[in-house]
Amino acid sequence: MALEIERKFLVNGDFKSLAHKSYRITQGFLSSVPERTIRIRIREEQAFLTIKGKGNASGTSRYEWEKEIKLEEAKELLLLAEPGIIDKTRYLVAVGNHVFEVDEFYGDNKGLILAEVELSSEEETFEKPAWLGKEVTGDARYYNSQLSKIPFNCF
Repeated sequence: MALEIERKFLVNGDFKSLAHKSYRITQGFLSSVPERTIRIRIREEQAFLTIKGKGNASGTSRYEWEKEIKLEEAKELLLLAEPGIIDKTRYLVAVGNHVFEVDEFYGDNKGLILAEVELSSEEETFEKPAWLGKEVTGDARYYNSQLSKIPFNCF
């Protein structure tokens, strides 16, 4: 298993003009309990099964296991997903030595834009662009697994 270390922020301002790539993502959860989330994700013509463990106290680090699966299998598994499929566009924006993954949500989460940056350690520093807003790392309301249950437009 790999350790995922990331920080999450709300986004204020224009970032799209800085993106070097974007793609649509559809994802659902077979399990969304905090101890282990099991996610099915379709990104264009690729599909992935991801299992994440419970985060640490700050919400910055947690274990993650991911495997690419056949697109047809992912579509079948999404039929078993908990209610609340996530639909979003992900933009990749290079800032300094890091790439921010910026997600613009649709459906019940329309209006929400989140940016994540993956780090090699919790202490690693990174350049914060002007469009980066309030940090929401560790705020469970902004976890995709929770947004599928209680959408952004409900809080």
